[in-house]
Amino acid sequence: MNGALAALATTIGILGLLVIVLGFLPAPVPQGPKPPSRLQIAFLEARGRFGKQRMMIAGAGFIGGIILWLVTGWIVWIAIVPLAAVGVPWLLGNGGEQRKLDRLEGLETWTRGLAGLTVAGSSLEQTIIASVNSSPDSIRDEVALLAARLNARWPTRSALRKFADDLADPTGDLIVAHLLLAERVRGAGLANALEDLAQSIAEEVGVRRKIEADRAKPRQAIRITTIATVVLIGMMPFVSQFMAPYKTPLGQLILAVLITLDVVMLLWLKKITAGKPTPRILADLSDSKGAL
Repeated sequence: MNGALAALATTIGILGLLVIVLGFLPAPVPQGPKPPSRLQIAFLEARGRFGKQRMMIAGAGFIGGIILWLVTGWIVWIAIVPLAAVGVPWLLGNGGEQRKLDRLEGLETWTRGLAGLTVAGSSLEQTIIASVNSSPDSIRDEVALLAARLNARWPTRSALRKFADDLADPTGDLIVAHLLLAERVRGAGLANALEDLAQSIAEEVGVRRKIEADRAKPRQAIRITTIATVVLIGMMPFVSQFMAPYKTPLGQLILAVLITLDVVMLLWLKKITAGKPTPRILADLSDSKGAL
């Protein structure tokens, strides 16, 4: 008994001494918030690209998958239906390339019109404001917003930079770079520079159209493969004799693996037909004194 009390007293004494020592140690320096990991950044970027509308479609697909599971007994529907609801329209689309071409043509038309108005002798700000009514539909909203900022007495350089951000296009950056230089120099030669730039954009549009024509065939193959895959998977639960083995737990697992491989193949085909985005030239420039 005395030995147990001695051991307990010793333990309490050691713990008390440890508390005293910790009390004299300096407090840890508070650190700022921990930077997010690469996985967290990738998740946040993917959620931002996913969008609210796609989340609603995926949610509706999830409910539909549960209903199909209860009807057919195939649990893989819970994953297949929401993925198909979101992924099939994306696989069948052309990646917005036609819209990019329309905007590029709109920039070319607007640049030519701007060059014609510049010859008339108006200031840069008046020329831009006057170009709103004749601007193409594909970029009219951005041009109208630029004119509104100039009318609201925004600094011309700031308004032009916001215009470049609204366009978010490397060709738009090139046009804005010319306009920024013209705003700084305020001399002759802008009309000729814009006319040459418009000709260059027209040639780029022609090249891009040829490239899109070459990519049309593999994209059509992707559409046919996607539609055939969706139809085949949709018919599988209703072909009872042939597909009966897939209704077992092992069969469901094998089916999930096969569908995953098929999806990976479609994603790879989609990737090789997509063009690499051209980096912008004004995206990372600050509004410093030395910048354009």
